Amino acid sequence: MAYKISDDCISCGACESECPVNAISAGDGKYVIDADACVECGACAGVCPVSAPSAE
Repeated sequence: MAYKISDDCISCGACESECPVNAISAGDGKYVIDADACVECGACAGVCPVSAPSAE
């Protein structure tokens, strides 16, 4: 299942640059992950300072 970013996101952008398939983009108040593009690699979760991305 694709990763999702929780409301804990602080919009730092660390996850966006780490995503190998460019599935993450700035959203309204937090970053969002395109579920169709996500390959569930977990790279975003590994760099997030507040643990906002998680598999659901």
